[in-house]
Amino acid sequence: MTGMHEGTFEALRAQLQGAAGTFADGPDALEGILLGIVDDVDRAVREPLEIFPVCHHSPASAIAMARRLREKQPKVVYLELCEDMAPLLTELRNCRLPVAVQAFATEVDGFPADWSPLSVVAPITEASAEYQAIAYALDTPGVELVLVDRSSDHVFQWDARAEHDAEPADPDAPPAEEEAALHGDAVGVEIGDLRPRFAELEEHLLRHGRVRHWSEWWHQYVELPLGDSDHDTYRQVMLLIGSLFRRLAPGDPHRVRVDEDRERYMWTRMREHLSATGTDPADCLYVCGAFHAASRVAEFGVEGTDTFEISPRSATKWQHGLIPSSHAAIEAQFGLAAGSVSIAATVWAKNVKRTRVEPYRLAGQAGARKSKAKKSAAAPAPVPAVPPSDKLTGFLRQPPVLDRLDEAELLGWSVEIVRAARRNGYLASTADAIAVFETSILLAGMRDRAKPTPYDFQDAAVTCIEKDAVPGRRDVRRLVEIMMGGDRIGQVGYDALPPLARDVHDRLAPLNLRLQQRGVQRALLDIASQPELERCSDVLWMLRYLMPQGAARPIMGERRLGERPIQESWDLALGTHQRALIELGYEGVSIEQVLEQRLRRAAYAPQATAATVLEAVEDATLYLRSRRLADELGTRALEVLSAERSVDGAPDVLRRVRRLLAYYRTSEPVLPPWIESFVKTGYAHYCTLLPTAFTDDDATVRQVAAMLGFLFSMESLALSLGCDRAQLELAVAQSHPQEPSRTALLWAAQVQLGRLSRADLRARCDELLANPLVVHAYPRYLSGFVHALEPVPGLTDFVVEAVSNAFGRLPDPVLLPWLPTLITTLRSGGAELAPLLIREAGRIIPGRLAMLDEWVPPWRAQPEPVAAQPQWCGDGNRGVTLLAAHPATCDAVASLLGCDGAWEPAAPHSRGAELIGRHPDTAVALEVLLADA
Repeated sequence: MTGMHEGTFEALRAQLQGAAGTFADGPDALEGILLGIVDDVDRAVREPLEIFPVCHHSPASAIAMARRLREKQPKVVYLELCEDMAPLLTELRNCRLPVAVQAFATEVDGFPADWSPLSVVAPITEASAEYQAIAYALDTPGVELVLVDRSSDHVFQWDARAEHDAEPADPDAPPAEEEAALHGDAVGVEIGDLRPRFAELEEHLLRHGRVRHWSEWWHQYVELPLGDSDHDTYRQVMLLIGSLFRRLAPGDPHRVRVDEDRERYMWTRMREHLSATGTDPADCLYVCGAFHAASRVAEFGVEGTDTFEISPRSATKWQHGLIPSSHAAIEAQFGLAAGSVSIAATVWAKNVKRTRVEPYRLAGQAGARKSKAKKSAAAPAPVPAVPPSDKLTGFLRQPPVLDRLDEAELLGWSVEIVRAARRNGYLASTADAIAVFETSILLAGMRDRAKPTPYDFQDAAVTCIEKDAVPGRRDVRRLVEIMMGGDRIGQVGYDALPPLARDVHDRLAPLNLRLQQRGVQRALLDIASQPELERCSDVLWMLRYLMPQGAARPIMGERRLGERPIQESWDLALGTHQRALIELGYEGVSIEQVLEQRLRRAAYAPQATAATVLEAVEDATLYLRSRRLADELGTRALEVLSAERSVDGAPDVLRRVRRLLAYYRTSEPVLPPWIESFVKTGYAHYCTLLPTAFTDDDATVRQVAAMLGFLFSMESLALSLGCDRAQLELAVAQSHPQEPSRTALLWAAQVQLGRLSRADLRARCDELLANPLVVHAYPRYLSGFVHALEPVPGLTDFVVEAVSNAFGRLPDPVLLPWLPTLITTLRSGGAELAPLLIREAGRIIPGRLAMLDEWVPPWRAQPEPVAAQPQWCGDGNRGVTLLAAHPATCDAVASLLGCDGAWEPAAPHSRGAELIGRHPDTAVALEVLLADA
């Protein structure tokens, strides 16, 4: 077999050797490159196992692949694709292309934790050679498809991130469009990556080819010439290009090592399969990138000399599935020019129609056009193998093909782009269509092309239509991309979805929406009249928690602890965010399981705080209604709080504990044990930290106020559970702040504890206003009083009084600069406190302007003398008549308290409740309150 092909490329070798001696200073360097390229092509052509080189998403490769499969009819197809993705390929028939085969891992074992989640995708389009091979192998009886590339686990084992840090993202880069982000941060598997790795070479090709980017060069100088070529010419040219780019690569050590290891891996797998099955290599076809087809590793070929030792996979558990893809996502991930994949799809459709090659499509493929050609009863007989001849010499010598101008096609493009531009806000007219038509021809002539390419037309449209500004969301370049083929977005069919995604669609079926359709759909839930929709509401709220923003967005309705929904309105875009829904399926079999896992992960994370764990408790109660999980996470919150040594999360802890207490008190007969322990532990914990927090510069006033709010609002429950109030009194007594706002906060705490009267507090504030040395700090004291409303809401009227005195007595140079500080304080740290001040001010200050002149503030009004015998006291001889008439209640309370006493006889002139007579203010205030009510 070797002797049969020895002289195939001898004439080409001689010509290249002469050219090397003519154009180079010495024949050695250039001759080594040129002759080495021919040797690489010759070696690949001689291989008994036919190598079919392809380029990623190339219409010429897809046409050549379909033609060759019908001629050769191989029994085994080896494909350059991650070997662990093989079970998913049968599900492609349930999808609308383009889609991507994905391997996904959230919990890593053997890789750095900051790499998680791991994701590998391999996008597949209809205009790709790999899809033709997959469709042929899966739908042809007796044909085996074998994936031979490294596994997804080895992709990250050989990743360079362990040695080099990734370059930071450009902060000035424009945000990626939605369609371009369908693959997320996944690592793309390069099936047939064919691009110069030598920057100077690529620049040289683009400059002399008079093109803007690599995709345009490939379309002009490779796609079009190879579109109608025979199999031998196509294969030899692709091998030539792959060898050229390989030999002129700059030699990045890591990338070269990974490429060669991939080639060793694939040839090792193929030899293992051939040895295990006894298949004749002549009945096999190896589909790989042209770059790898021209390999020079020792393991190359079925007769390779060395054996590559494949390392074992890590313990990481990989999940596999199909996710939607798009032309824009493929272009963004593999560095292709925008619109190039859409143009390739258009070229593919034209090639199929022109060459009349019947492509392979999976039976039942969604979105695929049915072939009009009648299938014969028996498959055509395979063409016998013919020794290949030298096709490279003729291809390299042939002049450029001069296609005649298709005026009808170009005119249709020009009219269509003007129509699209007008729809998007451009002031385009028929004159612009004529200008685009003529400019396209002019640009093609300037670039030595007989026929304008889509890229020439795109440049002409931008020049003639875009002018100075873009009036809408899309510019003219994007409009041309859409017009040429559009950014086709794939869809994973229901049968190919993971169990979680199918369960979500089934549970939302009562909404009667087409959930797989892209775009936003409105869902109206009248739960009051249709109680069965409450289950849909539960699913939607969990999806809102788990999926990206916009997938499920509530328009009307909210979910709070202890409340049941009545009516809700949602905007759903599950079809647009199908990838996110599929990736949820990698984490569990139901959204409840995934939500529970995420809540546990957040609660048991090393950086978890008491506030974040309480949030998880609240979410478990709100979305899952799981008392078991809430109790477990609540116990975890107790552990985290006991270990905390800072007060950073005190405001969140206070807010969430209050909500949970209110919920449990109204919905449960008794409080859960964990929350009782949490209040008891939190009381002692914050009492211990309080003196330090008052003087700690890192602790804010809002955080200290939240600590006091926890201590005062939970005091009654904590004391009933065995806490000692003396602990709080000692903590306040040991606090000695220096900063004015914290000093005001301490004064408020002393008032709450009864250590400081309101009269004394008012006197201190008057002293501050009267002292010119500290009057400039008075606004900071007021800020402390505002924050004090959190722990001591009873001081609301006093804060209104203090603010009023400040406005009345502070000089303008002090008052005016302080106003922005007051506003920002209320907005940032006291938004929930502002209504208290506004309501109290509205109660005290008259609402009419006429009454304002005669109005006297309550704190300035003189109190009226109390009558010696108020009306409510009644006759002093009446005594406590009700208590004496019904002694059973008093006896029950006495026995409960353990008092063993007897009733004394009533005195003839009993004064009744003496304590009320001595201190009548409380009764008077109660009378006023009841009268106002």
